[in-house]
Amino acid sequence: MSNSISVKINPQFSTGLLKVSHCSGFPPIIPKTPKILILGTMPSVVSIEEAFYYAHPRNAFWPMIASLLNNSEFQVGGVDQTAKSLNTVKEKKEACNILGIYLWDVLQACERKGSLDSEIKLPQANDFSLVFREYPSIKTVAFNGQAAQKLFKKEVLKLQDLPDDLTYITLPSTSPAYAAITLEDKRLFWQEKLSDLL
Repeated sequence: MSNSISVKINPQFSTGLLKVSHCSGFPPIIPKTPKILILGTMPSVVSIEEAFYYAHPRNAFWPMIASLLNNSEFQVGGVDQTAKSLNTVKEKKEACNILGIYLWDVLQACERKGSLDSEIKLPQANDFSLVFREYPSIKTVAFNGQAAQKLFKKEVLKLQDLPDDLTYITLPSTSPAYAAITLEDKRLFWQEKLSDLL
């Protein structure tokens, strides 16, 4: 698994104001008892700068996870926290641990101009056959948006040895770039599809 986090400007790919950069993803967040694998495509520029998943302030991923906690109380460092918001990296990791969410991205590296999935070039997938061998408790793969699902189908399903009994769910993207439905509709969809699995 890649543990590098970097964005390197490659002058060969310069195009206008934005340059195509080499992007390397994050290591996964692995809960004690994984129940579900949630996959994005590749961290955004803002996330890479902040060195953590879904760091853009308008990305709704962490509010979705907080909603899945159903306003229950959980502990971080021995202190009760409400699930209404997840503000720190520690709280976010603990939420994934409580819910059994294995969080990762489809890609370990790519070339990309800016943060848009449509700009991804030369994708290199993470090793998911290893994930399912190490964590056979994971039976569901949920994609944060159609771009993640399409990349997984192209770069992983056709090339890696995966279990035959996996269930796949494509969720509406939490990215602010996906505005086809409202934030509340996204939340309801995530709740409906994931609540019984966590």
